[in-house]
Amino acid sequence: MLMIEDGDKRSVAGVLVKVLVHSRDDRGMRLEEFASRCVRQGEVHELVTTDHGVDDPSIDRVGFLGFTEISHGGVIDRGDEVRIGGRLVGTVLGFDACHFPNHYNILIHRETPVTGQEIALRPESAVRFVQAPTR
Repeated sequence: MLMIEDGDKRSVAGVLVKVLVHSRDDRGMRLEEFASRCVRQGEVHELVTTDHGVDDPSIDRVGFLGFTEISHGGVIDRGDEVRIGGRLVGTVLGFDACHFPNHYNILIHRETPVTGQEIALRPESAVRFVQAPTR
């Protein structure tokens, strides 16, 4: 029997406060074992794209999007859609805590890593973490 743990939830909202322009092929991030994290209003977290999967031991290929300030706290889950300025950027892969408690790196899976500059992000753009429609 398939057990479903997650019920409906509200979207987590934020605003982009800084655009990042760099990428790396040797970053060495580690995916936390936790599939979700609670975030609070006012916290600032880093958004990082990658083409790595959940079973990869090291997250090396990354593109840095920027930092978002959380305006409506809640729970961010692996698989949530990440939308910036209304555009789908990717889905939450998980979290790297190398800078915690200062901030989490929220790892966003997509086919090819991109930077904030490459996809023309701008400060003050709306950021939303939306529950995946298949849940």
